[in-house]
Amino acid sequence: MEADYVVVGAGSAGCAIAYRLAAAGKSVIVVEHGGTDWGPFINMPAALSYPMNMRRYDWGYMTEPEPHMGGRVMACPRGKVIGGSSSINGMIYVRGHARDFDTWAEMGAEGWGYADVLPYFKRAECWHGDAGDPAFRGHDGPLHITRGPRKNPLFQAFIESGAKAGYGATDDYNGYRQEGFGAFEMTVWQGERWSAAKAYLRPALKTGRCSLARGLVERVEIAEGRATGVRLAGGQVIRARAEVVLAAGAINSPKILMLSGIGPAKHLVEHGIPVIADRAGVGANLQDHLELYVQYASTKPVSLAPYWSLWGKALVGAQWLFTRTGLGASNNFEACGFIRSRAAIDYPDIQFHFLPIAVRYDGKTAAAGHGFQAHVGPMRSASRGSVTLRSADPADAPRILFNYMSQASDWEEFRAAIRLTREIFATDPIAGYVDHEIQPGAAAQSDAALDAVIREHAESAYHPCGTARMGRRDDPMAVVDPETRVIGVEGLRLADSSVFPLIPNGNLNAPSIMVGEKAADHILGRRLPSENLEPWIAPDWEHSQREGAARAAAAE
Repeated sequence: MEADYVVVGAGSAGCAIAYRLAAAGKSVIVVEHGGTDWGPFINMPAALSYPMNMRRYDWGYMTEPEPHMGGRVMACPRGKVIGGSSSINGMIYVRGHARDFDTWAEMGAEGWGYADVLPYFKRAECWHGDAGDPAFRGHDGPLHITRGPRKNPLFQAFIESGAKAGYGATDDYNGYRQEGFGAFEMTVWQGERWSAAKAYLRPALKTGRCSLARGLVERVEIAEGRATGVRLAGGQVIRARAEVVLAAGAINSPKILMLSGIGPAKHLVEHGIPVIADRAGVGANLQDHLELYVQYASTKPVSLAPYWSLWGKALVGAQWLFTRTGLGASNNFEACGFIRSRAAIDYPDIQFHFLPIAVRYDGKTAAAGHGFQAHVGPMRSASRGSVTLRSADPADAPRILFNYMSQASDWEEFRAAIRLTREIFATDPIAGYVDHEIQPGAAAQSDAALDAVIREHAESAYHPCGTARMGRRDDPMAVVDPETRVIGVEGLRLADSSVFPLIPNGNLNAPSIMVGEKAADHILGRRLPSENLEPWIAPDWEHSQREGAARAAAAE
């Protein structure tokens, strides 16, 4: 078992890397612990709540008791399957805001500003949008990006209410203008989930230069300061003639680094692991998005509630199984919004996922009868957590502590997000569908009452990142340099959401794939030319929280 490159992890970034390396004529072995992605629970978009709760497809990670969340132990699903988390996620496609990537560059990830990453987003995409500036989008890439049909009247009502509340509308939040309300995009094609496995890995395997090996990676083999391969459970070693590329995700990549002797020296010594490279940043800087499901009962029978019965699910499933159409062919997140929480913030820090049913992520309905909800939460929490080893046994799950809501600013931002959400739902036309608020509930008005709801009911959006952040080689907390090379070890790269210096504004699948695309070019010693397209920034952002407020002030 030997190839030019060994890629650890068949997830969002790993599949993209394998595809580009194989296309360039390199031999690649992709190592994945999980099994096949075949089956209706993964491939039917509306069934998204199932695979992320199935041990067959999910690592089943849980956090340590979160001290600022009432000691709650919270789920941290990660894909253990071909396609990785792109095979169990909600299929929502959000690049992040241009400012996110410019901030990465300012933090030491030189060459990862918006102008640098935009060509890689475009290279990945085969965009099927019905509105927006095509100059910002890719049209012949392997990753199909579509929009739901938005047939349910609640979608348009939510978009119109957000615009009327003063936030404006956007015809493509992944293009020129993110801020505002509009149609969500998803990685769904011809009625099926379009994962990284379908977009990248299967075409790579067909070249004959890429193969797939199954097994649990215990550590990277390192000889005289250079990575030479990976050791699997059972003792098998897969050798890399050129480089080893870790792409096992924000939880497993730092775990593998530490098991290999790369990480905080004191922590490694505690577990009896010989130190090869003392890198304090391995496992640190863990970030995520928390969100609350702000839920309403509906005055009209227009939600998806009837389809949550056994018979309803059977009908939806049958239609999808035979025709790949209907409600089963969408993730049903078809409308969204991005807003700024206050003036003097230059780009959105709150995201809305709208869903025309009141339901939890695990598939359990929150209330009998018709309802709807918006998932809402701050995008740039100041809290930082960590991934550490539980033991030196590779079979043991790592310790995961997000340290959610550990900063006073987190509470201020979350309360503001809830209050601004209520204001939008009090705006017509969506206000006409509101019967009463289910969660947080009308009684929760004070800061203390909202804090109690957040503490008890806020959930992870499942966006872990940052645990092996990219930065300058002289930065003691950086783990990889801007070429995605692990600092302190030759022949070893890391490219997945672990390297994000700062969590992007939105869901993480799109930027993870972009990192894989761009890392492949760094490995191959080439680069796409930068594109200096200017994104939209609210003209009066320094003084106004929304467009409507600016217009009203001008009128007065």
